[in-house]
Amino acid sequence: MSNAEILEKLSEGVREGDVEQVQEWTQKAIDAEIAPLDVINDGLTKGIQEVGALFSAGTYYLPDLLLGAKAMESGIKILEPLMADGNRKFLGKVLMGTVQGDLHEIGKNIVIMMLKTEGFEVIDLGIDVPAEKFIAEAKTIQPDIIGISALLTTTVGRQKEIIELLQEEGMRKNIKVMIGGAPINQNWADSIGAEGYAEDATEAVRVAKNLVGKVN
Repeated sequence: MSNAEILEKLSEGVREGDVEQVQEWTQKAIDAEIAPLDVINDGLTKGIQEVGALFSAGTYYLPDLLLGAKAMESGIKILEPLMADGNRKFLGKVLMGTVQGDLHEIGKNIVIMMLKTEGFEVIDLGIDVPAEKFIAEAKTIQPDIIGISALLTTTVGRQKEIIELLQEEGMRKNIKVMIGGAPINQNWADSIGAEGYAEDATEAVRVAKNLVGKVN
């Protein structure tokens, strides 16, 4: 079997959300001595891009998106130990979290998986994250983007609070802010000074790429 056929099987596995198929063909790609970065870029990433296109077209739904992202991540986990010294080049670094007082994480987790599989390094702060923790972690990690999720109308104000704290700390020049959540819209993003807003995971990837100047 040719390398191209192996990579196509990988793409197919991601597209179908089949973890076992992705793991099997990831190992076959390794046995065929295909470079790990090529396996990611030409096999796994191609598959998740197809999933994203099907989702945008309304053919796939959120569960399909989640299954595809999980399948791809299973392949990346196999490949990561083979990429010495962090040899994988990331598009950018993203710090993500759900604001204080909000325990929702499904949407955030889908966005994180999509960002990872599209080539971003993502640090997840989890849920119920105080504004001060966003700031402290940003100082340590120095992300390109901070992603702030809020799913309740009572917690969306926390997004503004975090942006104001970043401004007070003199960190807005080097860090872009992307927000999302059910009550969020573009008008709210504009009003609080967020550079990016996305209403779903595939759009979040496009926005993140735009913010780091990596638009396809």
